[in-house]
Amino acid sequence: MKLERLETRALSLPLDRPIQSALGSIDSCGVVLVYAYTDGGIVGENLVFTLNDRRTGVLRQMVDELADLVVGRDAGHIAGFWARAWKDINFFGHKGIPVMGISAIDGALWDIAGKAAGMPLYRLLGGARDRLPAYHSGGLWLDRDIDGLAREAQDMVAQGFKAVKMRLGMPDPRQDAERVRAVREAIGPDVRLMADANQGLNEAQAIRLGRMLEAYDLTWFEEPLPAWDLEGVARVAAALDTPIASGETEYTRYGFRGMLTLRSADVLMPDLQRAGGVSEFMRVGHMAESYDVPVSSHLFPETSIQVLCALNNAIYLEYMPWFSTLYRERLEFVDGDARVPERPGWGFTLDPRRIAELENARR
Repeated sequence: MKLERLETRALSLPLDRPIQSALGSIDSCGVVLVYAYTDGGIVGENLVFTLNDRRTGVLRQMVDELADLVVGRDAGHIAGFWARAWKDINFFGHKGIPVMGISAIDGALWDIAGKAAGMPLYRLLGGARDRLPAYHSGGLWLDRDIDGLAREAQDMVAQGFKAVKMRLGMPDPRQDAERVRAVREAIGPDVRLMADANQGLNEAQAIRLGRMLEAYDLTWFEEPLPAWDLEGVARVAAALDTPIASGETEYTRYGFRGMLTLRSADVLMPDLQRAGGVSEFMRVGHMAESYDVPVSSHLFPETSIQVLCALNNAIYLEYMPWFSTLYRERLEFVDGDARVPERPGWGFTLDPRRIAELENARR
């Protein structure tokens, strides 16, 4: 089965409301949709994105420029595409937009593979489970006051979630500690609580704040330092009892190998578009398992669940519903777990009506 053509479309997806983290304000996503057409009639789909619809055209162009490495070739030879693309982007470097472009096409090819086999992707990849604990990550931002945080956290629990994540990044660490205390009191001792600093601290600040937060039984303290400071994060991890989670801003097995070697994270959190797509996410997951390190995900719940449910060391799915309205189907939850769909491929298909609405709004 050959790939006949690859098409991309770009749109701007507004968030329900602007959000604030230590990295800044976000009000929209620029989304690049990928459609891979085979001569057998199967269409593989995928998406990648930018924040605030900035440089969306650059990302789209990268995907388009990589298409000649796969069009006219066997759509099932995904490893061959990955190797050609890895060599092709050498001049530009093996991080950033070049890797995101590879990820975009890689995911569409895996969707084709699952559809051709009539199997959900997690089964095609080996299968470890058919459901996974999910934590709600779509709220508890820095712009909420303490009362608002408590109400929002309680609402997440009322929806059936047994784990939630909040953001850190107030000017004074005592303010962050007070906000964490308020959320912990609102959800009680049995609901899991994660806290994300979004790379906003230095080493001393992270250790000080981390020690202040240990009284609140965090499941993990996420991205305390800038993503490039692997040695610093390793020292923070060694100084705290609370597990450190990181990796959403890391690229490919080579970046994660450094994290694992330095012990700079107790939980790895690969991002499908930064890690290198399904192919590389699986490599990272298996490599982490050899270090007895668990993995979670970053964004993309509809697609990440297929990969996580193929990994024996996956522990949580991040539920961030930014892109959920782009699909015809919806993720299902049972008793705090997300259920992986048994439909072929990703198990989620892009909704042409919703996409047309957003494309028209962008013009």
